[in-house]
Amino acid sequence: MKRLAQYFRTLQSRQSSYSMIYEPDPTYWNNDVAYSIERTHKLTLDKPCITIKIPFDRLGLDETSDQVVLSDFGLREWIDHIEALNKLLYNRSRSDKENGAFYCFRPSGVVLKRNASSVEVFSEKWYLCLMITVQLPFQDNDKAMRMLCKMLPKEVEKYIAKFDLSKLYAAYELVNKQNRIREWLKSNDYCAFIANGSILPRNKDNSGPLEGALPFTSPEDVEVEICGLRGMGIKQGVTVITGGGYSGKSTLLDALNSGIYNHIISDGREFVITDQSAMEISAEEGRSINNINITPFIKWIPHSSAERFSTDYASGSTSQAANIMEAINVGCKLLLIDEDRSATNFMIQDIKMRTLIKHEPITPFTERVRELYEAAHVSSVLVIGGSGEFLSVADTIILMDNFVPINVTQEAKKLCEYDQPRERIPLAKWEIERNITTDRFSSYPQGSGTEKLVVSTMGYIIIGDEQVDVRGLYNITSHAQLAAIAFLIRKIAISNQDRRIFLHEKIKKALEDMEREGVDLVFSSFFPGFDRWLELPRVNEVLSVINRMKHLNFIQD
Repeated sequence: MKRLAQYFRTLQSRQSSYSMIYEPDPTYWNNDVAYSIERTHKLTLDKPCITIKIPFDRLGLDETSDQVVLSDFGLREWIDHIEALNKLLYNRSRSDKENGAFYCFRPSGVVLKRNASSVEVFSEKWYLCLMITVQLPFQDNDKAMRMLCKMLPKEVEKYIAKFDLSKLYAAYELVNKQNRIREWLKSNDYCAFIANGSILPRNKDNSGPLEGALPFTSPEDVEVEICGLRGMGIKQGVTVITGGGYSGKSTLLDALNSGIYNHIISDGREFVITDQSAMEISAEEGRSINNINITPFIKWIPHSSAERFSTDYASGSTSQAANIMEAINVGCKLLLIDEDRSATNFMIQDIKMRTLIKHEPITPFTERVRELYEAAHVSSVLVIGGSGEFLSVADTIILMDNFVPINVTQEAKKLCEYDQPRERIPLAKWEIERNITTDRFSSYPQGSGTEKLVVSTMGYIIIGDEQVDVRGLYNITSHAQLAAIAFLIRKIAISNQDRRIFLHEKIKKALEDMEREGVDLVFSSFFPGFDRWLELPRVNEVLSVINRMKHLNFIQD
């Protein structure tokens, strides 16, 4: 750190370019802790990105630690120290640019691989690495030096001294138990589990459980015990969640959607465990669809082809049909569907409307949901409050009554005894394979020699000429995960050498590289306006973004 302090002393008064801290060797040491400084962006030299590398032996760690859990825990423990640093700097009458500030990523309740905290090995020594960004004060070199050379190292030493191994071991044990439950579900034909005592409602800012909320209690007749925990098991097949307004139906579905990832202690949903291939599906009116077979749900379309359907502006029913077919294509084995987010004419058509409408192109989801499970092995959990059409095709029916679940399967089935038998319809073709050619798959707008990549907080990704609306992708956990998706797609586009791109294969390989070498593998400081944080996505969400690109040339095999 003495070398870095000397650089600051060589600056002229009121000079604030700070370029000298990045070269020639941008790694500085305080005792055995390294501080590696890099540009967040070439135009913001006063906002460096710093990776703090703490040796394992200083923290009492060994090399057998679960790296993702350790990194997640280490980051959460670091947040309090960042806040302590900022309290020393805070002046409400001045902006961060004038005053200086420290920033770190603040994760939600899920455990994920991130670039904000990671494990690295160099010179055969293991390090816990914490990434921060720093806003250096404008034209105040002495304060900038104090921030980086004195305040930050001092707070890192406090972090090391307070590092709580007992809390870390509890985090290890929790994830081990969560993973054992996931394995049990796979081997016992279940697709989800909600432990008794879970707190499903979220607080106002969705950062944790709602204070005073009623703990979840499973109906006795669907209760199972897994790894010493009792709770509601949801079997593979068709499950309907019903109930009156504000009874907790959507809250339960949202919890199941969040259960594709492991959660931290005190989240309230630690033991809400869902098949990790699950996707929430909705109608998405206005989305782009490119060359996909939607004939299982849409038999024909005027002046178009339902087998190779394309549109720049889909209806509610065609968008929901495409979303389901794309989910199956990516390997999804559990669909989560809320009727409030669905197209009514896609979901149901009662007997009166079937009698009245003689030439209906839409095969409603009620007619396909059982076949989807029996032929394609894709289960469904459906939130239904306004129609009884799904009762006769469901395996299990759960009634939510003021956030209390009740198994009403037998009662509901009796109500369906006198329903007219459904007309048999031809079996659908569920297996599809789509890839793209390299035409227009580029981060360079046509006619431009400069790449364009933007991730908007309004729910858009811009890559080259593409502006992709991602507001209908409910499985994306954070803006950081969305940024990682954008950078990953850009990396595939610029590095691809093939005329034809096998998307699933390419994305899977890229994600494996990010898991092995770090999420930061795809980041580029070339693009302005990005926060520095990235979270590892699933192949499902990466493909979902690509599927919404308007200018790509999709090929069905």
